[in-house]
Amino acid sequence: MSKNDKGTAGQSPSAGVNKQKFKSDPVRRAEFDIDRYLIALAWAEPFYAQIIRSLTKVEDDTIQTAGVVQKGSEIMMWWNRDFMASLTNEQVDGVLRHEALHLVLLHTTLRRYHPHWVWNWATDLAINSMIPYNRLPDFGLKPGVPFPPLTPEQLKEYTPEDVERHNKISALIASFPKDQSSEWYFSKLLDDPTVQQMEKQRALNEAAFKEALKRLGDATGAGMGDDHEGWGDSGDVSEEDRQLVEGKVRQIMKEATERADKTNNWGTVPSTMQAWIRKIISGEIPWQSILRQFIGYTHRQDRLETWVRSSRKDPLGQPGVSYNYLPNIAIFVDQSGSVPDSSLELFFGELASLSRKATFTVFYFDTEVDEKNKFIWRKGTQVRPQRTRCGGTDFQAPTNYADNHKEIDAYMILTDGGAPKPTSSRQRRAWILDPGNELAFPDPDSKDIIIKMKHLEKN
Repeated sequence: MSKNDKGTAGQSPSAGVNKQKFKSDPVRRAEFDIDRYLIALAWAEPFYAQIIRSLTKVEDDTIQTAGVVQKGSEIMMWWNRDFMASLTNEQVDGVLRHEALHLVLLHTTLRRYHPHWVWNWATDLAINSMIPYNRLPDFGLKPGVPFPPLTPEQLKEYTPEDVERHNKISALIASFPKDQSSEWYFSKLLDDPTVQQMEKQRALNEAAFKEALKRLGDATGAGMGDDHEGWGDSGDVSEEDRQLVEGKVRQIMKEATERADKTNNWGTVPSTMQAWIRKIISGEIPWQSILRQFIGYTHRQDRLETWVRSSRKDPLGQPGVSYNYLPNIAIFVDQSGSVPDSSLELFFGELASLSRKATFTVFYFDTEVDEKNKFIWRKGTQVRPQRTRCGGTDFQAPTNYADNHKEIDAYMILTDGGAPKPTSSRQRRAWILDPGNELAFPDPDSKDIIIKMKHLEKN
């Protein structure tokens, strides 16, 4: 997806709607610190705060407001400084809750409903009805709330058709009850004659449809709602990426749920939502499945010269090219002694069945990478893990090694997690955690994959 196709809480620049510049106090704009609001959110809404903290947050002035989006196998939150600084403290809090709920309700990983612009409205209606309206920006879609009246300037500029469309959609939104599902709002929107007419217009004349959508957005102050380009769209997001992100979202929700249960503090998350979340995370993807997805995603394309077999039409044959798509994945095994032999055997046993899909280069490490005893795990070979080191653990060692060797497509670190956080990696990185253990640091990079092994699971 391109930079201008981010899903946003207002709309993306590509959506053809109003790109107004939000006005904020220069001092507040300069001093605005999103982390400060995350700390405040953690006190009031620890569940939502844990969700947002797990995302990569990117400040970007090419989007109008803020939004979450899947980019490859990573989940990111984009935000515009002018927009965020123009809000009250309560409204910033509401925007953060709004973005967290997009993940909780799996809007980033579900296959996108069509027409997607109607689904965008439906998801925002469902989410905004769960947040106190005084904590939301003045614009946007809120069930039970009509649009602001058209200004005299808008009445002069708009055609009678524009005015009629505005009034009918406004009345429709005002008639909706709160606390319904995205699917419920989607169905009701599709049943509306004005929405049906807009969809017909979109099919016949995309430019005219975008202009109509723009005027609806202008009238509400800053757009109708999220554009969410790339959410579950198989044309923009590969199936491997979608599955990886789905597993990551479930893991984020599981950790946030465990923390909320441990502290007995769910904030304002209603009991019905808590029950739904527990149902979602109870269907956790087995660690073997996530491992397969990680390996299957990483492809390496090696160009090989071949010779096309001769035929009656071409008795001499022709030179050709074939490609080898087996990825080269490095495995760094923690040798600190805290990873038991049973975990090594469990992990290596699963990799044995996956070796046909990849070439594994195995390294042992403690505070340094043991290059002397590295070996290539080739298809069909049996590997018995061994111990060659006995020091402490430093995750920076395998991180530096992988980043400095371009032949490595991705890497996994098998560990019990007991060491400080390393720097971010330029390569795709997965943490394979010994059963029952966690990473010692609470904020791993959001682009990393965390795979927690369980002894009781079967292949």
